[in-house]
Amino acid sequence: MRKLIDISAPLRAGIASDPPGLTPEIEYQSHAQTAQDLLAFFPGATVDDLPDGEGWASEWVRLTTHNGTHLDAPYHYSATMNGGERAMTIDEVPLEWCLQPAVKLDFRHFPDGYVVTAADVEAELKRIGHELSPLEIVVVNTSAGERYGQDDYVSSGCGMGRDATLYLLDRGVRLTGTDAWSWDAPSSTPPPGTPPSRTPRSSGRGTGQAGRSATATSRNCTTSKRCPPPGSRSRVSRSRCTPPPPAGPARSPSSTPEPLTGSCRASPPRSG
Repeated sequence: MRKLIDISAPLRAGIASDPPGLTPEIEYQSHAQTAQDLLAFFPGATVDDLPDGEGWASEWVRLTTHNGTHLDAPYHYSATMNGGERAMTIDEVPLEWCLQPAVKLDFRHFPDGYVVTAADVEAELKRIGHELSPLEIVVVNTSAGERYGQDDYVSSGCGMGRDATLYLLDRGVRLTGTDAWSWDAPSSTPPPGTPPSRTPRSSGRGTGQAGRSATATSRNCTTSKRCPPPGSRSRVSRSRCTPPPPAGPARSPSSTPEPLTGSCRASPPRSG
């Protein structure tokens, strides 16, 4: 029987899952608290008319599209990709990219702030005896996975460098994932006295190519606890939401890898 593995991280309030000011806010309402709300739908009814005198259990949620496990489209990183082409928005990411065999690369041994190189990726693939295939999903297991919800989560783990990202793209990879807050590495030299939760991490822009070519990145996965062993293959999927259409001509993305053209430039890291 095929086994489905959920590697998404649940939304939780009150933990350091994101930088300050960007964490989700969740207000939980009990059955008793919403009884009057339910009665508003039935004029003349009283609490005694409700089963067990209860309303609905519900939640009010305030969050950004970067809370919890989510998929970043190229448009998140830059307005253009592939040497000037309008960047792909989340509703334009082909579903075929999101439903493919996946392989996990184990980089938990790298220290916080380490920038993974193409040689590191090649060495890990050799260690697990795996050869990448076009459209295969690559999930990266860092030491940040074990720190999720702790004050130092955002500043934990290694990150993928530009040449490591290019290595994956050149082999047809179009969707990647990480258990860290960002695809990039956190700053290894934050200003003195900076709390761990405020250590700069650039949310994927520092790699340059990750935001300027046709690839999507899933972040805040729980790869360290739920993903199969390194080298094993599984199916990974992600939910999406549709943003307002950006300016520029509509595009019809292909479900197969396309050649990457134009030059790429790395953007400076930004905090938060």
